[in-house]
Parts: sequence; structure tokens; C-alpha cells
Amino acid sequence: MVREQLVVRLNDGEYTNWLKAGRCLLILKEGLHPFISQHIRAFHRDLLNQNALLRKPCETSSCKPRGNKLSSACRVCRLWQTVILAHHRQPSATVNWDNCSPPAWRTDHWEVAKAYMPRGQGRVKAADQCDASALLNLINYCDCFQALDLKFVREVIQYRNELMHSCELRMKDEWMRHYQSTLKHFVRQFSHVQEMATAGQQIDEMLTVDLSICVSGVDQMDSVDLDGLESDVVSKGESSAVLISQWETELLQERLQELLHAADDENDAKTQDKEQLKMMGGFLQANKDLRERFSAELQAINSLEVRE
Repeated sequence: MVREQLVVRLNDGEYTNWLKAGRCLLILKEGLHPFISQHIRAFHRDLLNQNALLRKPCETSSCKPRGNKLSSACRVCRLWQTVILAHHRQPSATVNWDNCSPPAWRTDHWEVAKAYMPRGQGRVKAADQCDASALLNLINYCDCFQALDLKFVREVIQYRNELMHSCELRMKDEWMRHYQSTLKHFVRQFSHVQEMATAGQQIDEMLTVDLSICVSGVDQMDSVDLDGLESDVVSKGESSAVLISQWETELLQERLQELLHAADDENDAKTQDKEQLKMMGGFLQANKDLRERFSAELQAINSLEVRE
């Protein structure tokens, strides 16, 4: 049943484009997070070495942001705030201080990193828990990432936003060609990073693989099989349909969490986000396998609609 419903969706070439493009972002995230963790640790260590006051603990242990504002902070946390902004490439932009726990800035490099990320990162404790958007925005906004061409970073962010904000979850072939070119330019900057070299190969394979599934008999790929992408999983006998379904779930989950977080924030809820959430709910309802898989999220969407 799951396989048959997935086949119907994969028969839509533009939906398959959306799925493959999203999978590339998940691959990119896996390649990026070791590099980013290393850089942020070094950045945090340098900040502590350069200023003795930053090595002192929070004077109240209770300095806490209110929304995007950090007011009434102690002397140490105010200095941390100043230093974080000094290393922000666009300090006049909105800084999501509520991502952070200021008393932990002294001891936890990742609490500092989260100040450069989009909203909704409060519970994230490490790079490997972040999505691609969070990591790309960190590279874009924090000036500790020097030897990278920000043009390509921002282009990948733009494509990611277009992908995840696609109401119909469908991308055209021409869009995919531009997306592939941008990813190649971005990944090429990390030729010295083994994890990114591997990610680049996997992205190339993902963008060229045919995700069509044969309904009759044993699942199989029409062209390249998935061994090069997920050999450890496939070798354990897991069917390609289940594997692709897992990718789909991950991608839909990321978008749902983003939309639900935005809708739940009454101060920041946008009409466009609400409409996209309704459309996403309609898409899930129309597919029985997805309706069952995302039953909790559908309940949350219904609750929000009732609340309105």
C-alpha cells in the first residue's frame, strides 16, 4: 500500500524534483556539520582568549531573552551580546536572541552559534541536530567563516527557501538545472573537507538517479540503483520504496515543523505561512499513507484552525 501510493506521487516529475532537491539539502547538511562544529569551537575559544571578562560567569544566571530582545542582561551577557554583534555580517538584521541561553555563552560554543541562525533553534544543542538552513545562515552571517564565496552561500539559501516554500511541493526541470549548478559551485569551495567531497558525490548521484519504482515484483530502480547513496541501508535488504519514503518523511517533517512554529508564534504568524500550512494539511490528507504517518501534525494543524 505504501509503495503504491508513493509510486503515484513519484509519477509526477515535478514532485520528484522537489523530493530530490530536498534530499540534496539533507545530504549537504551531513557534509557541513563536522566542518562547522570545528570552526565554531575555534571561534568560541578565540573569543574567550581575547577578553577576560567573557570568561566570567553570568552575574545572575537568569539573563533571558524576551522574543528577539535581550534587555536587562548582566554586564557579562551584555558584553557577549556586543561581541556576537561585532562578528555579525549584518548586525542591523533581526537577531534571534531567543535561540540562545545567554548564561551558557561562556561554556557552550553552540549557544553562541545559534545567535546567527533563523528562529526556532532554542532546543538544538549541536550542529548535527540542525537543518541545512540553520547551518547555511550561520556561515552567511558569522564572520568566522572567511575563505568562502558568500555569493554561492546566499544562492543556496535562496534555492532552499524557494524549495521549502513551494506551496505545491513541485519544482520545474529548469529550476533543478540552476539548483544543481549552484550546489556544485558551493560544494567545490570545500574540496579540502572529506565529508563535503563525499556529500558532493552523493548529491550528483541523487540529482541523476531515476526514482521511478517498478510496482510489479521486487522494487528496483530504473537506472542507477541506490547503493552509492545509502549502501549500508540497502545492503540490509531494505527496499528502495521504504528508503525513498523515509527521505520524503524527513523532508515533509522539516517543512511542517517550520510552518507549525511560525503559526504558533502569534507575534510573527503570517497569512502566507497559514495558507501554506493549510495546503500542506490538504496534501497530507489526500495521501492515506502520509495522513497516517503525520496524524499528530494534522491534529496540530486542525487545532490551529479551530483557534482562529
